[in-house]
Amino acid sequence: MKIYNCDICGEMVYFENDHCVSCGSPLGYLPLLDNMSSMESSDGFVWKALAPSAHETNFKKCQNYWQQGICNWMVPITDPNTFCLSCRLNKFIPDPSNPQNKHYWHRLEIAKRRLVYSLLQLDLPLHNKADDPENGLEFCFLASKKNPQIEETEEVLTGYEHGTITINIAEANDAVREKMRLDMNERYRTLLGHFRHEIGHYYWWLLVHRNADLLERFRNLFGDERVAYEEALQKYYAGGAPIDWQNRYVSAYASAHPWEDWAESWAHYLHMFDTLETAGAWGMIVKFIKGKQRQSIHLEHRLQTFEEMRNQWVYLSCALNSLNRSMGMTDVYPFVWTETIIEKLRFIQQVIIQSAGEV
Repeated sequence: MKIYNCDICGEMVYFENDHCVSCGSPLGYLPLLDNMSSMESSDGFVWKALAPSAHETNFKKCQNYWQQGICNWMVPITDPNTFCLSCRLNKFIPDPSNPQNKHYWHRLEIAKRRLVYSLLQLDLPLHNKADDPENGLEFCFLASKKNPQIEETEEVLTGYEHGTITINIAEANDAVREKMRLDMNERYRTLLGHFRHEIGHYYWWLLVHRNADLLERFRNLFGDERVAYEEALQKYYAGGAPIDWQNRYVSAYASAHPWEDWAESWAHYLHMFDTLETAGAWGMIVKFIKGKQRQSIHLEHRLQTFEEMRNQWVYLSCALNSLNRSMGMTDVYPFVWTETIIEKLRFIQQVIIQSAGEV
């Protein structure tokens, strides 16, 4: 994630801000220009972007911005859509008249917009189902509910199917999510992690399974996805991961099925990509001693080779883990990569580069 500055006072502003906390000027994110711009309006409907790159272009607020206070993205005034590029992906949202639901929805949207930001940075195809029913993507944010007729709760399962990503809004509750993490013996469970994992399933379907060459390479690395999926999951939940899973998989859950291995690996690639960009934006330099020589690395994410990204990530993740331990907190990135895992992540980068701008 980049660092942005207020166009009025020059103070730093964050991706989630809808106004500058220093001077109070309204802000709006311009996704097609990748800029968080200060905005001004004389009527509250037509907004002029003050960022130099916007050339004072006119915009309107996303409907979820001015109506719900959930979004901070802008829409070109000439665009017939009332929702922004991110909110257009929504099929179902929680009932915003319920304050708790609205709070959960807000947290989900923050994570989703960060996901969409990364997808745009990687130039990956991103279409909503309304515009492209065959290849498009949609999100359903749903709550489990009690069925009085059978006196049971109808549970919403977070998952992916045919271009639809469903997220149980309870995942936005930190206490609930942490309990689920502990119950499932997971090392890591976050809202953003869910989005990055589930979008991996979408891009496998969109980019890999239709391409004979990529599909063959996928099967050589991840295994044959034609193995019965439901049976594989039942076996995993009944017996857990293989004893040696750490030698082959980035997480225990990745061992359940080749699709899950891909989705987990995809999520970890996005973790690395976004965190390296953030570190680079902050001007972070990792200094270390290798052998008897002092060395330093200026962190960045747009590197020529996967090896360069991997090397930077190793040092950055170790530094972040050490910082967290200094605060008595758990590791930011509690995972170790073997050569097998590295080959899978390298393949994901190759798929992204090959597929950028396509479909």
